[in-house]
Amino acid sequence: MSVLTKLQERSSNRCELCQSKTDLQLYVIPPSLNESVDTAILVCKTCADQIEARASMDVNHWRCLNDSMWSEHVAVQIMAWRMLQRLRNEGWPKDLLDMMYLPDEALALARATGEHEDASSKIVHRDVNGVVLENGDSVVLIKDLKVKGSSMVAKQGTAVRNIRLDHENAAYIEGKVGGQQIVIITQYVKKS
Repeated sequence: MSVLTKLQERSSNRCELCQSKTDLQLYVIPPSLNESVDTAILVCKTCADQIEARASMDVNHWRCLNDSMWSEHVAVQIMAWRMLQRLRNEGWPKDLLDMMYLPDEALALARATGEHEDASSKIVHRDVNGVVLENGDSVVLIKDLKVKGSSMVAKQGTAVRNIRLDHENAAYIEGKVGGQQIVIITQYVKKS
């Protein structure tokens, strides 16, 4: 059974954050690189677009977190915590965060993306042109890169889709090139 099928079954074909029944999709929680029931949730397009910052944040949409933060599934709890952190300046999310409990391991994973940090202390990833990179963006290599530990060379012009940011170092991103997951230095990519 596929991960998507398991998530659909687990959630009764509803968004695990807002309970919507339309435009559902699998969302792998960063920094996870593999799809599994423990690292993914089922979300609607509205939630996915706002999580990935492809759409502006609708504060009232996220009032649904009042229910989803109590999910029995840790992956759902982690995403609820992250979204509440993004909205914490609105007032009501801070109250929910004060009530929420995550085990130490889940809290460490929830903090991996830096949602809890102030904007001034967050690590910002920028491409060679200074454009801000986000999780899920697509980039293009601007020069040939030898991949350490292998004989592979990632060629200039290669598109790398669905990148993941290294939340400890602004100079590194991760992505798949030729089916292999590699670390890429941001000064050798431009956002596409």
